[in-house]
Amino acid sequence: MKRYVYSFGGGAADGGADMREALGGKGANLAEMSRLGLPVPPGFTIAADVCGHYNENDGAFPPGLEEEVADALRAVETHVGAKFGDADNPLLLSVRSGARESMPGMMDTVLDLGLNDATVEGLARGGGGERFAQDSYRRFIQMFGDVVLGVDHGAFEDILQQRKDARGVCLDTDLEAADWRAVVASFKEKAREALGEEFPQDPHRQLWGAIGAVFASWRNPRAETWRRLNDIPADWGTAVTVQSMVFGNMGNDCASGVAFTRNPSTGAREIFGEFLVNAQGEDVVAGIRTPWSLAGSDAAGGKSMEALMPAAWSALVDTLNRLEAHYRDMQDVEFTVQRGRLYVLQTRSGKRTAAAALKVAVDMVEEGLIDRADALRRIDPQSLEGLLHPTLDPSAPRRAIARGLAASPGAACGRLALTADDAEARARAGEDVILARIETSPEDIHGMHAARGIVTARGGMTSHAAVVARGMGRPCVSGAAELKIDLEAGTVSAGGVTLAAGDVVTVDGSAGEIIAGEVPTVAPEPGPDFERLMEWADGARTLRVRANAETAAEARVARGFGAEGIGLCRTEHMFFDDERIPAIRRAIMAETGDERRDALADILPMQRRDFMELFDIMAGLPVTVRLLDPPLHEFLPHRRDELADMARATGKSVAEVERRAARLREANPMLGHRGCRLGLTWPEIYEMQARAVFEAALAVGDARGAPVVPEIMIPLAATGRELELLRERIDSVADSVASEAGRAPDYILGTMIELPRACLRAGDLAQTARFFSFGTNDLTQTAFGVSRDDSGRFLDRYVELGIFGRDPFVTLDEDGVGELIALAAERGRRARADLKLGICGEHGGDPASVAFCHRLGLDYVSCSPWRVPVARLAAARAALGAQNAKDNTR
Repeated sequence: MKRYVYSFGGGAADGGADMREALGGKGANLAEMSRLGLPVPPGFTIAADVCGHYNENDGAFPPGLEEEVADALRAVETHVGAKFGDADNPLLLSVRSGARESMPGMMDTVLDLGLNDATVEGLARGGGGERFAQDSYRRFIQMFGDVVLGVDHGAFEDILQQRKDARGVCLDTDLEAADWRAVVASFKEKAREALGEEFPQDPHRQLWGAIGAVFASWRNPRAETWRRLNDIPADWGTAVTVQSMVFGNMGNDCASGVAFTRNPSTGAREIFGEFLVNAQGEDVVAGIRTPWSLAGSDAAGGKSMEALMPAAWSALVDTLNRLEAHYRDMQDVEFTVQRGRLYVLQTRSGKRTAAAALKVAVDMVEEGLIDRADALRRIDPQSLEGLLHPTLDPSAPRRAIARGLAASPGAACGRLALTADDAEARARAGEDVILARIETSPEDIHGMHAARGIVTARGGMTSHAAVVARGMGRPCVSGAAELKIDLEAGTVSAGGVTLAAGDVVTVDGSAGEIIAGEVPTVAPEPGPDFERLMEWADGARTLRVRANAETAAEARVARGFGAEGIGLCRTEHMFFDDERIPAIRRAIMAETGDERRDALADILPMQRRDFMELFDIMAGLPVTVRLLDPPLHEFLPHRRDELADMARATGKSVAEVERRAARLREANPMLGHRGCRLGLTWPEIYEMQARAVFEAALAVGDARGAPVVPEIMIPLAATGRELELLRERIDSVADSVASEAGRAPDYILGTMIELPRACLRAGDLAQTARFFSFGTNDLTQTAFGVSRDDSGRFLDRYVELGIFGRDPFVTLDEDGVGELIALAAERGRRARADLKLGICGEHGGDPASVAFCHRLGLDYVSCSPWRVPVARLAAARAALGAQNAKDNTR
């Protein structure tokens, strides 16, 4: 019979870190720590397989599970010396989720399970006292009522707040035993009103209700959102860990906390974290009370764990050092101190900022913990973008209306949103958003993802907002107690300033400041750790990385980020300059080829100058120039006053301009008169551009003393004949330039593959083209028959329904579009063995798409200048992954 339950604790375990797939991250690590002899409260893990069975069979558990759980529970009772449900010596349990990949707070948890009207008295007699026991009971009723029974969490909070108001106290710890007994009675009454029955007293009913609820929470909206954002497969499921409770809320010799083995914001090699005396774990992360630092002393008067609990602190330091050395990575550890004794409840690889990830990886290589390949594998390529964007200008004036904790570094500016739904709606409307909340919860995940920055009035450095923001790369200020957030009025007040939803604010997550209005930014300085990692990446990768750039500024950024050339220079962007567009409009209004050439002659020196700048900046690296692609109507004005201006500029009547605009208007311009079709029917445009390229190449070659060999790319070709005809025209221009200059320009002709027919007939195209650059944006559109500009109305729903695994305009569709690319590559290289292959769509900066290009054996990818480092690292990781696959077959 298949096994579902795996025990741990007491220095032994049925599993270990290598069973992550079955036991989830939490269960696997608890087992591993048990085998290491660390102080782990005993328990057992129900395998993730059960999650799928439960959710696919209307909440039914697989046969044999109940017997396995019963056996494992008896073993826990023996270890602890207490019995589940016993009125005199009760064993209490925590029931927590644990997926293969960390999903902090996205699924449900139940603590203090096993309490009822009888066992709460036994718990009080067991040494903790009545106040502790009743506090634990109210926690259990509230958590179980919310998670398992569906009673509104806020209703319990209202009861608790009313009690504190009546007593005139602010903190939960100010309430006494009688208060908690009264709160418990009110909680039970609220549950009875909501459910129509008494709160369940049977501990075994409680246990199975909690196990089922945690499995069901795998499908709750916030968990589904997190999985979608982090590419976690829905069929993985979550394991459930059932563990004996240890109590941080028994008194002042007890505590709960969270510790990182290194600073998750900076990567510095120092223990970082927070704790609370006389508290359970959720108090630390929920921001209900302001936590204290673990080490040293703070402004509160030495309230650190090191000062208050030196023995437990020493044990924690030893445990943290052992865990980091064992896992060879920065660890995020949850712990409890009960009566002065340390217990470890969880360890996992700690979420960290991009800057911290870089420092930790580089430092660990220097410390000999990991090698360079490990360092490259540990950095998420996408996270590098957070290092490459502007930060606040330190010299700019600013007025901080409130200050809090610098929970996640970086800076962002946007319009204020006070709910997650409003943040998401504003972001969809194209606004940059700052989400401000009293405190965030997992239900806010969609708004946090939509926001550029996050602010909370409560919470510490390990609060939900701080942890999630760091993982997402969002700047965050937490615990800004000065903020008064009024959801009904839709306002935020602090420092004598009141801001309404929609007002502009700036968040400085590095300084912990919230600033009214917009503050200018400055370019980032990634630093030496970044440079070292990029050097290692370049040594590992085989795929080259170019940039999409058409201005000198973009080209310089690209070179600064290590681009190995320009893979796509979109020449149409050069036409839209105010100085140039009148000439292209005169060409559009021309009646003959000679008139068009006269108009385009005004643009020739400007284009030549553009190309000279690019060739000079690239200093001998390849530059791929795509000749004009968009339909001509894009260069025409639309309003009547603009048409009148164009008429005056071109010497035509308004009626003539309107007639020409009407003739150029197309029902479906994406598939209309554009690309090579335009070059064949209006050849004067491509002739002018080719001349500008050749003259620029010769001029820069002369100046540098080395030849410049540009790559000229023909867009939207579907047939070999189109390329043959255009090559003849371009060759003719080259001959003309050679005659005038006294030396022949050299160039390489290729084509952009962006049509399914071009993929199918790649062998024909390769007879003329010496390189293919896959324009994956348009190839995705034409393969799916989907407009990228209009698909936002349904793409999210398609992903939710599982029709698309990911947005195909973000990550390349390997099964369809990818197969077309593979087919074109194979047929093209069969016709021309030395055919060079690359991609130049937005997918060139997507790590998963880069990995696909590596597997396919392409020569290069080209992406936005700002994403060049992302692609460099993604290419290195792809190469290391391929090498691992080879090693594993030996």
